[in-house]
Amino acid sequence: MKKTSVDLSSEGIHQAPPMSYGAYLGLPSLLSCQHTLSGEHDELLFIIIHQSSELWMKLCLHELAAARDHVRRDDLGPAFKMIARVARIQTQLIQGWDVLSTMTPADYSKVRPHLGQSSGFQSWQYRLLEFMLGNKNAAMIPVHQSDPLVHERLLSALAEPSLYDECLGLLARRGFAIPESHLSRDWTQPYRSDRTVEAAWLAVYRDTAAHWDLYELAEKLVDLEYRFQQWRFSHMKTVERIIGYKPGTGGSGGVSYLVKALDLSFFPELLSLRTSL
Repeated sequence: MKKTSVDLSSEGIHQAPPMSYGAYLGLPSLLSCQHTLSGEHDELLFIIIHQSSELWMKLCLHELAAARDHVRRDDLGPAFKMIARVARIQTQLIQGWDVLSTMTPADYSKVRPHLGQSSGFQSWQYRLLEFMLGNKNAAMIPVHQSDPLVHERLLSALAEPSLYDECLGLLARRGFAIPESHLSRDWTQPYRSDRTVEAAWLAVYRDTAAHWDLYELAEKLVDLEYRFQQWRFSHMKTVERIIGYKPGTGGSGGVSYLVKALDLSFFPELLSLRTSL
């Protein structure tokens, strides 16, 4: 028979430590950031899901920036770990939409008027994440002009090579034929798929023994994009479930905008080459 209580008095966990769990994590500040406006029960859920998503995105940006730096230095081992970690973080973000989907249309309709013009589309961390992965769109920056630091960070990220750009640079250094138009270009412009780039990746896939680390890098990127698309899809279906086809609070088309986003690809040649294998 199991005990109904256990004496833990000798474990030392009841003594006040010099650095407490709450102090290390900054919990007083963190847990005081949820300010409901509607007085409705489900608003706390809505706030926490979006705040936790921002925390996960902060970690994604931290990992991807480091992974990009490692790829630039041809140090792929740590990059593999970091990219794989981001893919797993995406799973946590997808689970967040599952929790938010417990909010019914009636629940949300009582909270929505208090959101004003705020919208998830205004998340600057999400925009940084897309820029870092290669979906560059300068038109998404002006909405952040009221915050000079954020605005400058977005402009800087727009002008930097993406993770995929650095991967193509790595391919070129390994002797693969990557066109100069994809090695030295205006990084602020959206990436354009290229047959020569596809041929380079195809050569990697056709001789994985000779190019194993590049093959593993490619598959890590494919997994990352796969999870990202799952996140986008879960977002779209959650919005559809809660507000139907109403316009978004920030002025977007809502579901219609999210559906369009599903057609975007960060690493197009890694998908198109599969047809030729």
